[in-house]
Amino acid sequence: MVFALWLLVFSASSQIMIIAPILPLVGDELGIREALLGTLVSAYSVMVGIFAVISGPFSDRVGRRQILLAGTGLMTAGLAAHLLVTDYTSFMAVRILTGVAGGILSGSAVSYVGDYFPYERRGWATGWVMSGAAFGQILGIPLGVVLAGAYGFRTPFILFAVCMAATFILILLRLPQPDVERSANPVTLRGALRDYRGMLDTHGVKAACGAFFLMFLGVSFYVVYLPTWLEREIGATANQIGLLFLVGGVANVLVGPQAGRISDRVGRKGIILFSCTGLSVVMALTTVVVGSVTAAFPYFFLVMALVAMRIGPFSALLTALVSDKRRGSLLSLTVALGQVGFAVGATLSGFIYESSGFGPTAVLAGLSVMGMGLMVWFMVPEPRGLGDSGSAPDPAAASTTKLTARTSSSRVDRPAER
Repeated sequence: MVFALWLLVFSASSQIMIIAPILPLVGDELGIREALLGTLVSAYSVMVGIFAVISGPFSDRVGRRQILLAGTGLMTAGLAAHLLVTDYTSFMAVRILTGVAGGILSGSAVSYVGDYFPYERRGWATGWVMSGAAFGQILGIPLGVVLAGAYGFRTPFILFAVCMAATFILILLRLPQPDVERSANPVTLRGALRDYRGMLDTHGVKAACGAFFLMFLGVSFYVVYLPTWLEREIGATANQIGLLFLVGGVANVLVGPQAGRISDRVGRKGIILFSCTGLSVVMALTTVVVGSVTAAFPYFFLVMALVAMRIGPFSALLTALVSDKRRGSLLSLTVALGQVGFAVGATLSGFIYESSGFGPTAVLAGLSVMGMGLMVWFMVPEPRGLGDSGSAPDPAAASTTKLTARTSSSRVDRPAER
């Protein structure tokens, strides 16, 4: 079960991460100016954001397994369609299609973990599932960069299409639907908007969404044009960029699961704040410290270790903010806002990089990350008194006065019973 979700995260995250290191190759081969390359990243993020909001209520209604099957099937088709790319317009079209699939999948793996595992084990499970992204850096990205250099930028996407097809088969044959309470209400636009509004009326949920936005904003400011800066200004080769992502993936694998396991014992928020504080400083000082390709390797290792330190704890924290039957909607909403942040950062970083270089984008990345850490520390509640359901009492209980005026379908003020 964990392996199927791991392979999903590996395939989905790899096809996202491969964009950054091969952007110079894409620009050269298709004749796209540097400022527009970031919009190829933004297009994906925007579609993920839109369809994450749409798919969340369906996930709560029909179950995670059905959503996982739909998303992996469409993602396989979208990745395979990269074989047909010939110019900027066609590349944009397939990134939009793949973004639709990404939106359907967004939050589903973590939501499934929240359904299947009790809260006290979710840090461990989430850490291992999300380590698929780290293995993407270790195996998928370096291999993809090498294949892109040798056979063209389309090749890595075909590789990940094969991996996603294997994921679809594993989910179909091996992944059960967790036995949790699902939303009994039919999915309607009015009902979905009411539920989202009800969740956002809750102080902790609103802060969690803001933190997710800042997290992805910081990542996009930093990572989208980092490879381009290393190649253009520091003299790194494509193979060295691939090796750099491998080193970052090793850091992710070593730190991610351990951070999740430790957070199961000591709490999530302290680890998140520590990682964000360190990461903000390290990101902001990148152009000051990194003056050679050799220096980039240990520095990127440190960056990715700090990134990995917050992923498992933050994801586990999110799973406990609402009940089982609202978890998919919450995770999809946070991912959607995160993707909006990523799209904003990717677009702005392109124009900032073209006019001022990588230094200002790195500083903005650090400020965004620090903002995320402070928001989580001061505004997102740490669950206490967990029951057998593995879900914390919903923070919306504090907003009962507002919610009781709405229909019972929008209530998120108590955990579902298993």
